[in-house]
Amino acid sequence: MKTFSRREFIYKSAAGVVAVSGLSAFTLHNRERALLSEPIGFQSWMVRESLAKDFAGTLKMMSGLGYQTVEMCSPPGYAKYGFGPLQNLKAPEMKKIITDAGLSCTSCHYGFNELKESGQQRMDFANELGLTQMVIASFGLPEKATLSDWKKAADEANPIGDLAKKNGLQLAFHNHNTEFEKLEGKLIYDELLAELDPELVKLQFQLWVVIAGYKAADYFKKYPGRFISAHLSDWSGKAEEQVPLGKGTIDWKEFFKAAKVGGLKNFFVEMDLTTLKESAAYLRNL
Repeated sequence: MKTFSRREFIYKSAAGVVAVSGLSAFTLHNRERALLSEPIGFQSWMVRESLAKDFAGTLKMMSGLGYQTVEMCSPPGYAKYGFGPLQNLKAPEMKKIITDAGLSCTSCHYGFNELKESGQQRMDFANELGLTQMVIASFGLPEKATLSDWKKAADEANPIGDLAKKNGLQLAFHNHNTEFEKLEGKLIYDELLAELDPELVKLQFQLWVVIAGYKAADYFKKYPGRFISAHLSDWSGKAEEQVPLGKGTIDWKEFFKAAKVGGLKNFFVEMDLTTLKESAAYLRNL
């Protein structure tokens, strides 16, 4: 009987597992190398006017561009921003329309006040819709807010995160460029991360802060495991000009490698409408 060395045995056993699973070694190798294995998503804010007029049709259009998942905005919380007509839809109805369009929906943006005032109601709706993540879109603080005001808001977010956890959901906080300004010599975003409970309130990183000189990859490495999703955009390097993903200044290979360290589970394109088709194609080819 032929005997095998330990190296040969491990190799042949692994090959057998691959054969049984129906996957080739080449396929597994490419999966390990894949930068983006998550569904390609988009933020509904970009197409809010179209969604209000034709919810099903707009979702099908986005699916046709290559998107696989949508991040919604809470219709009651965003009623005055164009989502008002969607308030009449019950969660199962909304879920069916999204699914029929060939999309999934696991994340949604909410106003901070609506979560403070109607948190349980929003979470009940979120569970019916099939969400796993609820994102605070902004603390909504006035322009002259102090650093203490920012810290107080972060403290108020933690119990909402605890309620979300009890409802089987993960709360997250979404930044804008405002959080990457300094107050009292301290960067607001860093101070917020010190106040937010790492388990109760994860982070959704908006890449547009690149125009202020900050890279998402740096934060993913600095705060591993604290992020859950990101809003994708690319910058030409001039003024505030957006360009399709892959045609700007962001190093996407660096970004997606660092995203795995940061703990990201979702990626949503949020850019000018003219960039959407080309950006989806770029992500598919990563």
